[in-house]
Amino acid sequence: MRPVTEAELAEAVAGARGPLLVRGGGTRTLGHAVGEVLETSGLTGVELYEPGALTLVVQAGTPVAEVDRVLAAERQRLAFEVPDLRGLLGREGVSTIGGVVAANASGPRWVQVGACRDACLGVRFVDGSGTVVKNGGRVMKNVTGYDLVKLLAGSRGVLGVLSEVSFKVQALPEAEATLVVEGLADEAGLSALRVALGSPFDVSGGARHSGRSLIRVEGMAGSVTYRLGELTARLGGEVRTVEGDASAALWRDVRDVVPLQGKPGDIWRIATLPTAAAEVVARLDGEAVWDWGGGLVWLRLDPGRGAEVAAAVAGRGHATLVKGQGGSVFPPEAAEVAALAAGIKAKFDPRGIFNPGMMG
Repeated sequence: MRPVTEAELAEAVAGARGPLLVRGGGTRTLGHAVGEVLETSGLTGVELYEPGALTLVVQAGTPVAEVDRVLAAERQRLAFEVPDLRGLLGREGVSTIGGVVAANASGPRWVQVGACRDACLGVRFVDGSGTVVKNGGRVMKNVTGYDLVKLLAGSRGVLGVLSEVSFKVQALPEAEATLVVEGLADEAGLSALRVALGSPFDVSGGARHSGRSLIRVEGMAGSVTYRLGELTARLGGEVRTVEGDASAALWRDVRDVVPLQGKPGDIWRIATLPTAAAEVVARLDGEAVWDWGGGLVWLRLDPGRGAEVAAAVAGRGHATLVKGQGGSVFPPEAAEVAALAAGIKAKFDPRGIFNPGMMG
């Protein structure tokens, strides 16, 4: 099924007689969900764009590339830096903005501006009964009640099918530059990232791979130059500066996990304490791309090492198998958390038709 209006989407859900596999462009799907495919890619188009108010409202099936083009024409962007994981996961297709929100897909700038959910102002979605629900709006404000925007972002379609999302957007900076720190072992290289991110110099990226630590600064040209100088004085190792398009290319590689693309083995996404990141990787002895100052680790391992990964991150994070065969994709939940999640699921999808098996 591929509805092209919100009314058609609601009708399709209300009339469903079995499980539905909710899908945008199919570029971020994880888990073992089954059912009749319900595509949102027919719901396309920009509903409202006010550059002066930094506000964008767009239908959920709109391609991310189209959103980027619209914003770039006004020298603006989605601040949370949407990852393109097709190369990593071996997928084709077109990434949709609803899929981005459903996965809470967030790139290296998370350390400065937060995740996708932090940029979402409002959502419209269809719940398991076929009812259209609206939450949030077109401006950021504090209200009482349930924040369904935050709940839907990252829910991977198990609570409802997104039909429209609204965002606060960001102006493109005047300048961008990256400090590349070489000559440091992993622990020291990650420590350099933590020093930079803990400084007052508004770092917008802290990552490491291939023996290099990367520290990004963006903003007005004069400010960028000043902050680069101050940061360089605080870092060890061999430091060089990369600017402009060359800097942007470095961060596309981090964002899309290019160093691990096209290589054999399982790919794990590990969220952990930045101070524990080097130890976790050393214990598992895999090839890593560290982002978020070490708080996010993309790790390539031989297949079948799920139990070792779980033991390595126990008590200090969680791991998701994003590419590989067999076993559970998502980490197990504590009994209390699982009960809470089941209760929420029952409220929004009482028939249990949305993406059954997705989180298993």
